[in-house]
Amino acid sequence: MDSLLLLLGFICMIIGILGSFLPVLPGISLSWLGLLLLYLTKAVPMNYWVLGITLAITIIISILNYIIPAKGTKRFGGSSYGIWGTNIGLIVGIFAPIPFGFIIGPFAGAFIGELLYDYKDHNRALKAATGSFIGFLASSFINFMLCIIFFGLFLTIVWQNRAGLF
Repeated sequence: MDSLLLLLGFICMIIGILGSFLPVLPGISLSWLGLLLLYLTKAVPMNYWVLGITLAITIIISILNYIIPAKGTKRFGGSSYGIWGTNIGLIVGIFAPIPFGFIIGPFAGAFIGELLYDYKDHNRALKAATGSFIGFLASSFINFMLCIIFFGLFLTIVWQNRAGLF
């Protein structure tokens, strides 16, 4: 049973790292689930502090994933139309059958939203869409770094308890 939990935890970690770039997958949540599965093995003693702190970080970052692109839009002069466009574009981009739709969607959504707000000011719409794109990149980078940290923690725990796991 420990081998199965270890394998599932490792798979969650790998998919979590991939999910840090693909919004379809909840990257940080899957990485945390990988840590939880590792702690559920009999060979690894339960550490509620590590699980609690990493869960709190996971929840905070998951919430920020929706706020950061919208704040990027606002910071670059976007209106509420651009913020709504960013969020709608992100959802549409995830499900659109185009390459890199999850990147193009928020940008296009913010641009279209700003044009709906003021169709004459193309420069402001482009600036707000750029802010959305930068916010998305910042959010993805934070997710990726946190998933890598969780993966390093996973590997460290596995290494420390290798005698009981293998």
